[in-house]
Amino acid sequence: MTTSVMNGQMMTQPLLISDLLEYAAAHHGNAEIISRRLEGDIHRYTYREALRRSKQLAHCLISLGVQPGDRVATLAWNGYRHFECYYGISGIGAICHTVNPRLYAEQVEYIINHAEDCYVFVDACFVPLLEPVADRLTSVKGFIVMIDPEQMPDTSLPNVHNYETLLAAQPDIFDWPEFPADTAACLCYTSGTTGNPKGVLYSHASTVLHAYASRNPDALSVGQDSVVMPVVPMYHVCAWGMPYIAPMSGASLVLPGDGMDGPDLYELIDLAQVDLMLGVPTVWLRLVDYLKANDLSIPSVKTVGVGGSASPRSLVETLDKDFGIYLLPIWGMTETSPLATLGAPTKAMSSMSDEERYRIQTTAGKPMFGIELEIFDDDGKALPHDGTSRGYLRVRGPWVLSGYYKTDKPDAFFTDAEGRQWFDTGDIAVIDPGSYLQIVDRAKDVVKSGGEWISSIDLENAAVGHPDLAEACVIGVKHPKWDERPLLFVVPVAGKEVSKESVYGYLEGKIAKWWMPDDILIVDDLPHTATGKLQKRTLRDEYINYLIKD
Repeated sequence: MTTSVMNGQMMTQPLLISDLLEYAAAHHGNAEIISRRLEGDIHRYTYREALRRSKQLAHCLISLGVQPGDRVATLAWNGYRHFECYYGISGIGAICHTVNPRLYAEQVEYIINHAEDCYVFVDACFVPLLEPVADRLTSVKGFIVMIDPEQMPDTSLPNVHNYETLLAAQPDIFDWPEFPADTAACLCYTSGTTGNPKGVLYSHASTVLHAYASRNPDALSVGQDSVVMPVVPMYHVCAWGMPYIAPMSGASLVLPGDGMDGPDLYELIDLAQVDLMLGVPTVWLRLVDYLKANDLSIPSVKTVGVGGSASPRSLVETLDKDFGIYLLPIWGMTETSPLATLGAPTKAMSSMSDEERYRIQTTAGKPMFGIELEIFDDDGKALPHDGTSRGYLRVRGPWVLSGYYKTDKPDAFFTDAEGRQWFDTGDIAVIDPGSYLQIVDRAKDVVKSGGEWISSIDLENAAVGHPDLAEACVIGVKHPKWDERPLLFVVPVAGKEVSKESVYGYLEGKIAKWWMPDDILIVDDLPHTATGKLQKRTLRDEYINYLIKD
């Protein structure tokens, strides 16, 4: 039986990234972008000026021979020039490829060659990272250093240009081309803990839709009166979409450059009266330490969006009770653009006890419109959202990838009984009746003890609540009887001494007795990936037989 449908009679104008900045300049033209520069000062200009310079950059790219579909790399901190790259590159139909400078030089080389970037826009501070591998970047035609001309570094990079010099030679009138909404716009590589990084290729439509959903009141709640500061880097999943969300909303955008420590962040927060910030837990823990040590407050800040890893209960409580800030839990991945779930405050939460509210704030929140989540058992059967059933978390939606760039990885995708495709996140999760998602663990990190699962995330969060601990990490290691048992690594706060006995004592009553780690190792630091995630594979390789006695 065939079903006939009738098409609507609406315009089919494509959703394009260039329209975001055109809208901001036309209707919120005096709203500011405030940036900390590598030159040492703080730069301020408006969306109207940002559009003008982005159009100069578009002319510049075309003069360099950049064609639609070409990949153009950026290696830069959060700043106004990097913002202009987001729009100038994608606006002409090329692809803005943000490269993570915290990767090893060999990985940077791999990513640029895999993407086949034709030019690299680079902050002056990252020039030394490129110099040792420049002769092996086979597709790169030249490098554009983003700094004032008088501060250009001496460098061995071939075919080097200065960003400001190039822009100054170009007109600031430009008609953005129009192309299909599914045209590729941005390329980000994962910072996975195994194998080479994998590319995720976003489209104009997926990027604009992600911004639409992310700015809503039930998500980040960004409007024209907002002052937002993404502390998450612009090289990490497009700063969680904020360079697109802010112009769409007419919000003021604050870009901290390389100033990610407490004093620099505090200066910008106070100067711009920031009310929303985004970043990973370690950023906020460092900022809180600085504020407390100097008896400072940040009253303009109402919300801190936290993603990248689970939010410790101690951070939720500290931000609430000491600073009056709501910790907004966020979950997502490079593969989901990245925002997928958020725990926005609700009217019901205002009448809850602290305990109830903090429980919600330590979940990953609810799915945004457009995102579908499901948990599945080993046989591919969907599990109930009852708050107790644990399964493999899979996700689908219009800003979720359908395949990796130039890479076959079919095991990352799953087709359900109804023939629908899902992306397999690699997480173990629980979904409660209220639709709140709780990430239990990475599938490869969960500790399987005697046929039961111990969440390394929950155990780490319990341990890091200890006032003298800065960080905790749990891995599963081999055990002769229970298959695996948890081994806990802890890093003390600088200047503090911590004993194994005090940590065990602190954990008493906070976790199930059978979750208690078989040993606790006190270390000076822990291995991390380029985006700050714990590199558990390194610890597992070294300690996998720690509990096996000869």
